[in-house]
Amino acid sequence: MMKTKTLVIGGLLTAFALLIPIAFAGWLQVVIPPFTATLGTHVPSMLAMFISPAVAVAVGLGSTLGFLITLGPIVAARAFVHVLWAGFGAYLYRKGYSPWYVLLAVIPIHALGEALVVLPFGFTLATATVSVGIGTALHHLIDAAISMFLYTALVKAGVKFTQDRI
Repeated sequence: MMKTKTLVIGGLLTAFALLIPIAFAGWLQVVIPPFTATLGTHVPSMLAMFISPAVAVAVGLGSTLGFLITLGPIVAARAFVHVLWAGFGAYLYRKGYSPWYVLLAVIPIHALGEALVVLPFGFTLATATVSVGIGTALHHLIDAAISMFLYTALVKAGVKFTQDRI
C-alpha cells in the first residue's frame, strides 16, 4: 500500500507535470515540428522515478495530459512515452542503481520512443530520428542535470527518497 507521504509527493509532482507545459506554453519552449522542448518538463517524471514506479507512471500520465491540453495529440503521444521510461527508471532505481545511472540508462527508451511515436503522423524516418530522437536526447540530458541538482539539494536538506512496495 502507498504511504500518505508518497501519495502527496506523487500528487505534487503530477501537478507540476501538468503545470509546466501549461504555464510555459510559448515561453521556455522550442517548437520545430514535430520536435518540441519545454525546459523542465522531464523534471517531475525524473524525480518521480526516485519515489516509486507507480508515482513515475502517474506523473508521466499527468505530463501527457498537460501536453494534450497545450500542444495537441502528437506531442501528447510523445509525452506518453514518459510513462514507459519513467516506469523503467523507477524499476532500475528500486534495484539499487544510482540516480545518474538511471537517468542515463533511460535515454534510449525516451529518445527512440518519441521518434517512433511521430512516424504514424506522416513524418519521415530521418525527421523522426534527427529532429525528435536527437532533440529529445539532448533535452533529456538538460532536464537530467536540473533533476540531479534538485535531487542533491533535497537529499542535503534531509529528504529521503522512498521506494515503497506497491
